[in-house]
Amino acid sequence: MKKSSQHFESSIKRKKTKAFLALALVSLLWGTTWLASKKGVQYMPGLELAGIRQLIGGLCYVIYFLAIGTKLPKGKEWTHVLILSFLSFVISNGFSTWGLKYISAGLGSIIGAIFPLWLVLISLFSSKARIPTKAIVGLVFGFGGVCVIFYEHLKDFLNVDFQFGILLSLIATWSWAFSTLYTKKQAAHFNPYFSLGLQMVISGIVLFNISVTDVNYLSINAIPWQSWAAIGYLVVFGSIVSFICYLYALQNLPTEQASIYAYLNPVVAVLLGSFLFNEKLTIFITIGGLITLLGVYLVSKAFKISNKEMPETEGV
Repeated sequence: MKKSSQHFESSIKRKKTKAFLALALVSLLWGTTWLASKKGVQYMPGLELAGIRQLIGGLCYVIYFLAIGTKLPKGKEWTHVLILSFLSFVISNGFSTWGLKYISAGLGSIIGAIFPLWLVLISLFSSKARIPTKAIVGLVFGFGGVCVIFYEHLKDFLNVDFQFGILLSLIATWSWAFSTLYTKKQAAHFNPYFSLGLQMVISGIVLFNISVTDVNYLSINAIPWQSWAAIGYLVVFGSIVSFICYLYALQNLPTEQASIYAYLNPVVAVLLGSFLFNEKLTIFITIGGLITLLGVYLVSKAFKISNKEMPETEGV
């Protein structure tokens, strides 16, 4: 009996150790997706890159689930898939990738991490329920941190391209916030991961067809190897390996522990962006980024405590 108990405890410890390793891998890999996207859009249009990446990644999911006998959505379930495909991937992922054409990967990752703050603002105007005090404090910290970050970028706002990149990134986070709220109210009744694959395939087709109208569109044969390498990395490590690791961590760790990666992704993106792309790592970005992430953490924790838990965010 004692040996059985020890074996059980040992098995749990091994699973937790593997789960923490998986979480560390997610924190690293999803942080690097911002850099891979940044590298890819240096050689091709952002929407085209996002479309190809999503189409290939989505097909991997769809083929797998069809192979194991998962049934396709029926009737109104397709409505939810289409709406989430538009909000989560066409707008959110598509625009955040496009925005990296004009701003740094580190800045894009920090903006991408503030989406919980938009949820609080939306709730302030659309809900009669009382917003937790901790969420309000987090909101103040979050936007205060953003102000610190942008203090040294005031001159950059005179640059139209920089303005456009920031606007695209902000729209991407707004879209993700609305997709989060929609998911809560209209949760699909079929496999959510199969749904994820279908959303990616649909959005990939839409984005690719939109990118064809771009004057900078590249034919498949004309896409340089650097962009193909970025796409391959995003598909394999951003959409497949990281997601498998995240699911394992989520199954073997408390949700709050598993969500830590969301606060580490921007740190990874900022540090690697400074090292690989010579993106400026200044005191304003460092302090402002930490303040912003503290605000996001307070908001997320406030909603979890009040049983309004927010879903996690992925890298680009």
